Amino acid sequence: MNLLSILLQAPGATGGSGASSYTGILMMVLIFVVFYFFMIRPQSKRQKEIKKQREAMQPGDRVVTSGGIYGKVKEIKDTTVIIEIAENVRIKVDKNSVFATAEDIQTPTK
Repeated sequence: MNLLSILLQAPGATGGSGASSYTGILMMVLIFVVFYFFMIRPQSKRQKEIKKQREAMQPGDRVVTSGGIYGKVKEIKDTTVIIEIAENVRIKVDKNSVFATAEDIQTPTK
């Protein structure tokens, strides 16, 4: 049987109503397991990595904001970060908008 015919099968259509109800429950559990391993678990791992990067941020680190602004961290406060994007040009951004350290990223040239 293919997956679609199992999902669309009506309870009691196979002769034993107990077996088909177990099949339905089993399919729901299987779908949840697939969603967990392919969607929920990788996303939670990624969020933990991003949180660790933000906590390890120090003044002098090169970063990229969620808006694509490259700069160097000058000061870190509780919820904000001051980033120098050019000589004597500083911006204050929310700490949650700094996604990645730009150690491996080359700054675009003109």
